[in-house]
Amino acid sequence: MTRATRLATVCGLFLVAAGLIVWALSAWLTPGVPGAVMNFPHTQAKGQPVHLTVQTVGTIGFGAHPTWMSYLVKNPTTGKWVQNTSWGLPAHSVIDMTVYQYDTGSPLRNQKYGQVLGVIGGTATLNAKSFSEYNSNTGNGFGHTFSIPQFGVNVPLVGVSSTGNVCGAAPCTTQYAHNIVKFSFKTPGPGNYYWQCFVACGVGYFLGNGGPMSTQNYMGGELEVVNV
Repeated sequence: MTRATRLATVCGLFLVAAGLIVWALSAWLTPGVPGAVMNFPHTQAKGQPVHLTVQTVGTIGFGAHPTWMSYLVKNPTTGKWVQNTSWGLPAHSVIDMTVYQYDTGSPLRNQKYGQVLGVIGGTATLNAKSFSEYNSNTGNGFGHTFSIPQFGVNVPLVGVSSTGNVCGAAPCTTQYAHNIVKFSFKTPGPGNYYWQCFVACGVGYFLGNGGPMSTQNYMGGELEVVNV
């Protein structure tokens, strides 16, 4: 192989690698189409904790991407499950969060996301048992995380067994295999804050970070924190 050929080969590989990086970053940064903000401040008396209930599912089963995994939130007024990850919360308030986790799991690439961080009391509960850290290399691993980087909040969501009664399409009910994770955190002052899952579960995308991982109303969303 001549020097010119080697140089051309190296340049070609570099361009391919650069293209993959640009493609991955564009997929990661694409916010998707945001839905209307679901407001919670008016649902509780001022100064009282806000109750926020969500579920994570392995297959949404409807919409533009029926095979994608997703978060859903329980509408505080109707009690119905809605695919919406933009939530309005009161500033300087305690948020009591309950997560019904219906998805199967796998080990984490970065074990730091197995730590419970930024929550009141430093612990969460998994099926009513308190924990501050969970080893994703044990049991069923993690289905997802609930993480708010700007708050320093991270809570791992332990997966269910792939051999059990796994929910096939959302919204899931408690007749299917699930884990219940509860924790509380406090909102800061007004502003818009992004939250997301840090389990790279965009199957078929570069490093798993595309698809549902980079699309709002699936595995990430926004908190609109306001004074009330």
